[in-house]
Amino acid sequence: MSGSSSIELIFIASPGIGHLVSTVEIARRMISRSDHIQVTVLIMILPFDSTVKAYAQTLAASNIERIRFIQVVGNEDESSEFVASKNYLSLFIESQKPFVKKIAVELVKNRCVGDPKLGGFVVDMFCTAMIDVAAELGFPSYVYFTSSASFLGLMLHLQRLRDEEDVDVTQYGDYLEGAVFKLSRFHHPIPATVLPSVVLDKDGASKLFLDHAKRFRKAKGILVNTMMELESFAIDSLVLDNQSPQIYPVGPILNLQNDTNNNHDYSNAKESEILMWLDQHPPCSVVFLCFGSLGSFGPEQVQEIARGLEASGNRFLWSLRRPPPKDEVAFPTEYDNPEVVLPDGFLTRTSKVGKIIGWAPQVSVLAHPAIGGFVSHCGWNSILESLWFGVPLATWPLYAEQQVNAFEVVRELGIAVEISLDYRKDFRMQTKKLVSAEEIERGIKCLMEEDSGVRRKMRTMKETSRAAMMKGGGSSYTWLGRFIHDMMDSAP
Repeated sequence: MSGSSSIELIFIASPGIGHLVSTVEIARRMISRSDHIQVTVLIMILPFDSTVKAYAQTLAASNIERIRFIQVVGNEDESSEFVASKNYLSLFIESQKPFVKKIAVELVKNRCVGDPKLGGFVVDMFCTAMIDVAAELGFPSYVYFTSSASFLGLMLHLQRLRDEEDVDVTQYGDYLEGAVFKLSRFHHPIPATVLPSVVLDKDGASKLFLDHAKRFRKAKGILVNTMMELESFAIDSLVLDNQSPQIYPVGPILNLQNDTNNNHDYSNAKESEILMWLDQHPPCSVVFLCFGSLGSFGPEQVQEIARGLEASGNRFLWSLRRPPPKDEVAFPTEYDNPEVVLPDGFLTRTSKVGKIIGWAPQVSVLAHPAIGGFVSHCGWNSILESLWFGVPLATWPLYAEQQVNAFEVVRELGIAVEISLDYRKDFRMQTKKLVSAEEIERGIKCLMEEDSGVRRKMRTMKETSRAAMMKGGGSSYTWLGRFIHDMMDSAP
């Protein structure tokens, strides 16, 4: 690499496996596009997150040309103090600023003649506190937005209401039922019931959340994990917004390797067992239920899901996880014996058509021809994976922006059927809402219709999402090239 024309970017990933994996993938895409880019990925790890810790170890041992990984080692005792707060993630990231600054200063100070020059920071959508660090050091910042363009538009709209029109957006939580509002990023009015819980929080979380959007406006550009063909309406409205930075729709950015589980012997054996079971079933005949890394349900809801599945008469593969204790911040775990939460005789009655699993190799499952539908928590990565493999969705959002995502894929895009749009859990992953067996049965039957409009749209989007990434003309391929050009032109 020629030092005079080469650039190094510092990527800062939000602590969370989905965000980290997506950050690594976009870094890979960039270096594959240009021999003049080098990347350093800074990894922050929450004290209780063993999954990210294991994945970080895998990355550290890897030998990816022109990408290096540095773990941000902060004050773990101080980080642990935040766990009980609903603002934990924001407080944790803010506490890492001095450690990130120290790393960046060392990177600059230790440069030799001929080394690439530092071109700027690329920060995750929840790491906007690091824009301040970049500014202090005299470097530009770019945001990597790992969710949809529509959600980006919603964040910017709510932030503008708060800061320019003095609107208390938390008031929408006082009259959720029946309240709607119109936004240029969406075709349809948005019901207040799908707003993220954090937006409605009156104890400070809403302010911290919308402060991210305020900081977005300080960035030189925003890379969005979406494609023009999927969200043209939202993207066009963002491009026309002269108060927003340049938007670069560069998705779908996906890790299709299933390499985030560090226990390879365990995961490989489980994956083989699951795929062999799927091999026994006809194409598009199995419904897959999986709810993300934080997805789990209490015994009463598990019983309703089981009854709905059985009543639907469909083949199924169900990733069933055990919730952590109510007063503990932790990830779901495996059941030693799932029979303890399932209806009596359920496993026996469904033994020929269904399989209960714990951890799920989601990408491999969605890629299998036997899968005909996906009941999902509507995390944006999961939605993009469904698009990539052409698998229709049924929506069951749990937390974060997933209710907005569910609304978008059902009402705006028509690529999903509704089980629920407004189911939600609080920051402790608790809820009082119960989705009935009848609602679940109805949603699954609709999802698995052989020639539905949703299924036809998903087949089209499968081809479209792959075309967007194609060299020499794909829309997202072109936008990524434009970002690289703009970034290198404006590097200090």
